[in-house]
Amino acid sequence: MPEFRYARGRILDSIRFITEEVKEFEKEYENRSRREYEDDRKLQKLIDRTVENILTAMIEVCGTFLTEEGVAVESYGDALKKTGKHLGLSEEEQNDLAKLALQRNRLAHRYLNFRWQAIRFFSEKRDIVIRVVTMLLEREEKQK
Repeated sequence: MPEFRYARGRILDSIRFITEEVKEFEKEYENRSRREYEDDRKLQKLIDRTVENILTAMIEVCGTFLTEEGVAVESYGDALKKTGKHLGLSEEEQNDLAKLALQRNRLAHRYLNFRWQAIRFFSEKRDIVIRVVTMLLEREEKQK
C-alpha cells in the first residue's frame, strides 16, 4: 500500500498562501508609516491580519515539516526555531524565527501596545521567512 502523505499537499498549499500574502504585504503595507497605521483603523486591521496570516501559516508549515521529520516541539516558537536549525540557519536566525511566533501571538491576541512593533519586526525579518519558505518548497518539490 502506498504511503499516505497529507502533509505534502498541505505544505505546498500553505507555501503558496504565504508567498501571496508576502507579495501583498510588500506591495500594499511595507512602506506605511506608524502614523498611517495608527490613524486608519481599516488599514491597521488589514496589515495586522496579513502579517498574522503569514506567521500562522509559517507555523503550520514548520510544524508539519517537523512532524514529518519526527521532531517534537513544545511551542510555536520552538517549531520555528527547530525548523531553522534543521535547515541549517544560524543561531541568530533561529532565534529571530522563534521571536516571530511571539509577534504572531501579539497580533492574534490583539496586544494593543505591541501590534506596530510586531509589524515592524516582521518587516525587518521577512527575508528569513522567505528563505525558510523557499528551502521548504525546494525540499517538497524534490520529494514529488
